[in-house]
Amino acid sequence: FRLHESPEEEPHILLECDGGVLDAIQKHMKLYKIRRKVNIAPCLDLSLWAVVPGERAGDIASSLTKCADQALILTPDPRTEVMGWRLITKKGVNLSEIIPGSRIGNIQDYHRHRYKQGVPEGVKDLPPGVALPLESNLAYMNGISFTKGCYIGQELTARTHHMGVIRKRLLPVHFSAPLPKDSIPEGAEISTESGKSAGKFRAGGGELGIALLRLANINEPLCLNLAGDKVKLTAGIPEWWPKTASK
Repeated sequence: FRLHESPEEEPHILLECDGGVLDAIQKHMKLYKIRRKVNIAPCLDLSLWAVVPGERAGDIASSLTKCADQALILTPDPRTEVMGWRLITKKGVNLSEIIPGSRIGNIQDYHRHRYKQGVPEGVKDLPPGVALPLESNLAYMNGISFTKGCYIGQELTARTHHMGVIRKRLLPVHFSAPLPKDSIPEGAEISTESGKSAGKFRAGGGELGIALLRLANINEPLCLNLAGDKVKLTAGIPEWWPKTASK
């Protein structure tokens, strides 16, 4: 999206969102602009890229610094360092000119990297009206401010934060076998060996995924229940989390 009051200010504010809720986001923002002279429209002339660090991350960082003037916006991913950089260009731009030696992957490569790092994104990982900000680790990813407001759900979020008790969190999970290509039921149950509920599956692909799990159960053998079948999985605490964050 591009928000601006006049063409001279363009782009004033750019907002990245899940393409699946593009219409809903537009309606929501127009509802709250009241009488302000603000135009809200999709940026069909722009392309968004994720520049994911690899073995040559240092070289890429150097290239990004040298070639930043060829991009409209080039900035570290605000969520966490392990997600690299966000790059916005005009459509049709040759990425190899901006980042020499880079390799253009596909969307599956990007999602695999996200799941491996336990970084949620979009409405599958963060279903509206279901996902809670603190359980989704948004406080670790510059997604919550405790010094300004107001926003819907602020009271619950602030109270939970100051009480310091969060029993469930979104975590990266690794399956013993690749997940079936058929769609997995939304919120499929994850249980312990004894059959006790340990959490819910959110999204994934291949042998990687992300799930909302009870922290008390993450060191136990776990399994995803799929129409009578059980797929074993393991969960872990991401290394990029704050060191005191596993509680």
